[in-house]
Amino acid sequence: MTLPGGPARRGPRRRVALVFGGRSAEHEISVVSAGSVLAALDPERYDVLTIGIDKAGRWHRLPGLPGPVEGGGALPSVRGDQGPGIALSRERGDAALVGEDGIREEIDVVFPILHGPYGEDGTIQGMLELAGVPYVGAGVLASALGMDKDIQKVVFAAAGLPVVPYLPVPEREWEDDRDGVEARAAGLGLPLFVKPATLGSSVGISKVKKLDELAGAMEEALSYARKAVIERAMEGAREIECAVLGNDDPVASVPGEILPGAEWYDYRAKYLDQGTTLEIPAALPDAVAEAVQRMSITAFRAIEGAGMARVDFFYREPDEVVVNEINTIPGFTTVSMYPKLWEASGLSYPELVDRLVELAIERHHRERKRGRVPDEDPPSARNTPPP
Repeated sequence: MTLPGGPARRGPRRRVALVFGGRSAEHEISVVSAGSVLAALDPERYDVLTIGIDKAGRWHRLPGLPGPVEGGGALPSVRGDQGPGIALSRERGDAALVGEDGIREEIDVVFPILHGPYGEDGTIQGMLELAGVPYVGAGVLASALGMDKDIQKVVFAAAGLPVVPYLPVPEREWEDDRDGVEARAAGLGLPLFVKPATLGSSVGISKVKKLDELAGAMEEALSYARKAVIERAMEGAREIECAVLGNDDPVASVPGEILPGAEWYDYRAKYLDQGTTLEIPAALPDAVAEAVQRMSITAFRAIEGAGMARVDFFYREPDEVVVNEINTIPGFTTVSMYPKLWEASGLSYPELVDRLVELAIERHHRERKRGRVPDEDPPSARNTPPP
């Protein structure tokens, strides 16, 4: 396997703005993921600015990662009293952060570890594109597609990938035609999974074993998003995941398998309980493993991905492989599949972070050559008042 990004660079130090938290229901997972990324950024090669976004959407310059909540049992979160406010520079093409005290800190790249809406869905990516600031991961289009569990399936099917049988249900349709939705859901066959269409980390997901449970599951999903997705449960299927890394020439890791300690891989099984195990590499026939890798790259290219993604599958013996979804900012916690898959493929966590930073800067330079990113003004001109 030839990994993208070339050998590890030993050039100039990079100043990285690590951005985490956010307004999403996945806020706490973002903070935990950011802690793992911070630990992997070599202090001899990177100056890291830790930027936490609180649940109201305000940006703060933090002295480090937030710690666990007092009393235990809860994951850490960003609060407004943990650091002064900070914002992106408003000057064209000026890659810098400006504090509420007016102090300006130049940055080379933003590393967003923001799961869910307002971070993984193209919103912060669009802001960084407008500002002309390099950032790790997928662009606006791929982020938006990767966040929507309905639309990404449309794109995957158009690319020839098999997807889980499903039914998208906008909130208005559920309000106006519940009987019709229930009839169409019954046509998928029980059991079903009901999910918010634009959220991850298994937040808001319910397993429906009887139709009279559907209403409660829909209300739960629609409390997080304006659209829900009802999917047929792939009973008896194994959950397989594969990591993708690269820009124009992406490569896929070895596949891994999730062995949940609960009935299914819900939020508690992912982040709170200790019963879930990961089998890496997954025990798969060679032909199936190769199909998973090939389909992962197809899915990545179908949404026009960049930098990184994790693609999730269902596998039923002997050879049925179905795409579940793609995640453009996969989890980076110590128990997350994405870094573990690359470690099993020969790329350590620190090397993976190095690659992602270099891929971000490479992509930014390519966009600048195309004229899509403004050239930076010379430093002498940045603070010069107009004539």
